[in-house]
Amino acid sequence: MATHTITKDSPDRERAIEICRRLGELWPEAHIALEWDTPWHLLVAVILSAQTTDVGVNKVTPVLFERYPEPADLAAADPSEVEAIVKPTGFYHNKTKSIMGASRMIVTEFDGRVPDTMEELMRLPGVARKSANIVLTSAFGKVEGIAVDTHVKRLAGRLGFSKATDPDKIERDLMALLPQEWWGTFNFRFINLGRNICTAKRPICGGCPVNDLCPSAFQVPGWRAEA
Repeated sequence: MATHTITKDSPDRERAIEICRRLGELWPEAHIALEWDTPWHLLVAVILSAQTTDVGVNKVTPVLFERYPEPADLAAADPSEVEAIVKPTGFYHNKTKSIMGASRMIVTEFDGRVPDTMEELMRLPGVARKSANIVLTSAFGKVEGIAVDTHVKRLAGRLGFSKATDPDKIERDLMALLPQEWWGTFNFRFINLGRNICTAKRPICGGCPVNDLCPSAFQVPGWRAEA
């Protein structure tokens, strides 16, 4: 926990850095919950994770990769067979098109390797900035931005870091607030905060480690003092 208190009237940048520092102390080893062995595995898992849980994706990917161990295998697969495997993750028609299309492009344009730049990753079907940021950070150790998922979007608003609703605009606001060394771990620590404390409904404001720095603390309808 903090050794001193910064008031809500402090500049946003100083407040944001203090919040990230506290979360870093609370979750120093925060990392992506998706299970993966190679950059391609991570890319596919991230695409499949849209609008579903990481736990659900982790149940599907071992079956998928056992059946299709390399990008070329998935690129040449029968779509109906892929759909049957990824169906539990939801939106399986579109997700099948995306992971097969991405695998095909990896084979034909990138010599079977997942590209490691933002521009090239975003050319792949099913990959936007959020997904590209996650792959770059976790698979390649490259930090070019902040992955804005549903938790980061919600918390950025509640903490007063951004008034935007568009993920790209939220990302720009966050990048302007924080030093680059915080960008890579920001998403994972905010996911932990969003899942465990600052939930979409009935956040545990009383048990939040940054409630003294949050303009929304004890203001969200249904907030709780403790779990």
